[in-house]
Amino acid sequence: MLYYVFEYLEKHYQFPGASLFGFLTFRAAMAIILSLLISTIFGRRIIRFLQKQQVGETIRDLGLEGQVEKAGTPTMGGIIIILATLIPVLLFAKLENIYIILLVVTTVWMGIIGFIDDYIKKFKNDKEGLKGRFKVLGQVGLGIIVGATLYFNQDVTIKEKLPVAQQQEILAQNPDVEASKLFKPEEKSTKTTIPFVKSNEFDYANLITWISPDLAKYAWVIFILAAIFIITAVSNGANLTDGIDGLAAGTSAIIVLTLGIFAWVSGNIIFSEYLNIMYIPRVEEITIYIAAFVGALIGFLWYNTYPAQVFMGDTGSLTIGGVIAVIAIAVRKEWLIPVLCGIFLAENLSVVMQVSYFKYTKKKYGEGKRIFKMSPLHHHYQKSGYHESKIVTRFWIVGILLAILTIVTLKIR
Repeated sequence: MLYYVFEYLEKHYQFPGASLFGFLTFRAAMAIILSLLISTIFGRRIIRFLQKQQVGETIRDLGLEGQVEKAGTPTMGGIIIILATLIPVLLFAKLENIYIILLVVTTVWMGIIGFIDDYIKKFKNDKEGLKGRFKVLGQVGLGIIVGATLYFNQDVTIKEKLPVAQQQEILAQNPDVEASKLFKPEEKSTKTTIPFVKSNEFDYANLITWISPDLAKYAWVIFILAAIFIITAVSNGANLTDGIDGLAAGTSAIIVLTLGIFAWVSGNIIFSEYLNIMYIPRVEEITIYIAAFVGALIGFLWYNTYPAQVFMGDTGSLTIGGVIAVIAIAVRKEWLIPVLCGIFLAENLSVVMQVSYFKYTKKKYGEGKRIFKMSPLHHHYQKSGYHESKIVTRFWIVGILLAILTIVTLKIR
């Protein structure tokens, strides 16, 4: 919104300082500063409001140290993250950008699903909250919207580099040629990035065109199914990770910041040419959203670190997971998620392994056995006697290592 105001002032009146809003870096800096201020200053007011509404967490006694003391801590704190993200985005981003539109829709969509779940738990006295099938239905619906938009919208394109021989010919004629001259024209594509291989691009269409080239026109079905799977998996992973103070918010901030680096270099033709990666026009605007989101997560940590004054609830965790998935798909780095979101993956797998093994042993031996002392994984370490602050800090360290490894994949092939 402010972007358009200052663009008008610069264009018609050469207003002093208005040109700053034309720079992505300036708008990103303003977005993260504002989101931090909103989440820290107004976050306290939201917490007080939640306390007045008696939106306190109901704790089941699972035998975990310090668990009972958390009863009554306000939940639904994801509202803080959502507001602290959306307000700076609406002020500083280009609102006609398709990627920004998708992320705003994702934030509101998943926020509503999470809010309904938390509302049912707190005000309808139903500990189960929103039925699992309705959560999945909401995630599938978002996957369809995101997948269809990214496939069919004409503003979603990529630019690939010209063949090496053609690049060399151009550079021989003019060594100082612009980087944009080394790329093909914009085109629609279902290509994405896969890590650790020499030719690190994969086309979803290849999953069906090996049967018949005529099936390429149905590649949108494969792409949408992939979007549904990724959004569902990551949002559930974030939801499971939200179990102890500061774990989900801190881990997510590391993940989103890393995706911000990918968005920055993928949307910059000079960096794309230098790193030999896919150039995605207009995707750099996501940097504004990411800056606001990171600021909101860090600001939320002000109140969520041990001992937490507020929990994000499903309002926050489902939103975080959905946003991470959509950003990854938009910058075409979704198959780096198993590495980048390794914490989410481990939490997911620990639950799947625990439940599967328990059912298997109960059926075979008549008594269920467990792999972990408790799942998700962070509870296993709590049962092992580790303080939750130590668990969270070590998970953050692992998350940073995974983020670095993910960034390194830009050059390791």
